[in-house]
Amino acid sequence: MPYIKHEDRFKFDGVTGALTASVDLRGMKVGDLNYLITRIVHKWISSEGVSYAKLNAAIGVLECAKLELYRQVAAGYEDQKKDENGPVSHLDQS
Repeated sequence: MPYIKHEDRFKFDGVTGALTASVDLRGMKVGDLNYLITRIVHKWISSEGVSYAKLNAAIGVLECAKLELYRQVAAGYEDQKKDENGPVSHLDQS
């Protein structure tokens, strides 16, 4: 869950700000983003040694991040496009 306390966010907001300031996000390729995320996850896993628990936790974090991105961002975009272009068939629920 990415909704950490506001007082805890400052530890990471500076890092993400510096990172996004040093990289042209508009020119970033999908593979570049994958590499960046993979490097962060690898660093976290390696920080205390590779274990099943760390691997399982990392996979869970990535899955939850994916699901939350879909829930909060993609679903609304999909709804907007369905409204603009119409449903695929009668099976699409409103």
